[in-house]
Amino acid sequence: MAAPHRHATMQSMSNGGISSGSDRPQQHSQLSQQSPGLRVPSNRKTIYDRHLNRTRTAELSRASFAFLFGEMVTYAQRRVTGIQDLEKRLNEQGYPLGLRLLDLLFYRSTSTSSSALSSSSTSSSPPNRPLRIITLLHLIHGPLWRLLFGRAADALEHSVSPDTPNEYMITDNDPMVNTYVSAPRDMSMLNCAAYVAGIIEGVCDGCGFETKVSAHNQPTELWPSRTVFLVRFGDPVMEREKVLERAGVK
Repeated sequence: MAAPHRHATMQSMSNGGISSGSDRPQQHSQLSQQSPGLRVPSNRKTIYDRHLNRTRTAELSRASFAFLFGEMVTYAQRRVTGIQDLEKRLNEQGYPLGLRLLDLLFYRSTSTSSSALSSSSTSSSPPNRPLRIITLLHLIHGPLWRLLFGRAADALEHSVSPDTPNEYMITDNDPMVNTYVSAPRDMSMLNCAAYVAGIIEGVCDGCGFETKVSAHNQPTELWPSRTVFLVRFGDPVMEREKVLERAGVK
């Protein structure tokens, strides 16, 4: 006779816990009914507007970057015939990244201009792809370099020689890609910043500028890893530049 009474007592306690127990189950059910299944941000920003680094301080883990880039250099070093061949492979690895970074850069610029246009009464148009060489180089020297390395490049120069008016130079005093690279003595002329040269070349080709970009060691006493990116534009680009200059296009 005791067993049924105990079973009934436990059953009543279980029923009481559901119906007249603490308020936590009721609060949980109310919250689950009020929370929506999919939240849309009020600022209308998508995942492409977010910074590529999801950390709190928005900084890269340099150890992770050094490991990944070292593996890329090791992969490019397989079956190469010399330093030029290795730099060519690094250039080819960076080229497609330049094409994608160009689209990402213009997408973010267009989104920023559209949000500014909707929030202000003044009329402004989103940025277009550059038509002139100087506009393109300023895009690489400033916004693109900040997107990659968090700062602008150190210098932008034009060749003073009348024989090479198609050559421009972008200088980086301390390239991040060379920070953790130690080349052996027989490869002392190797510059792994050829990967960045490939990115620059991809950006130029994506904008319609036929270009060849190479990375060169130009060390100084203050900056031992100083690198100069030599940008050579093709003859069709220079002819178009003269036509746009006569037409007054900026």
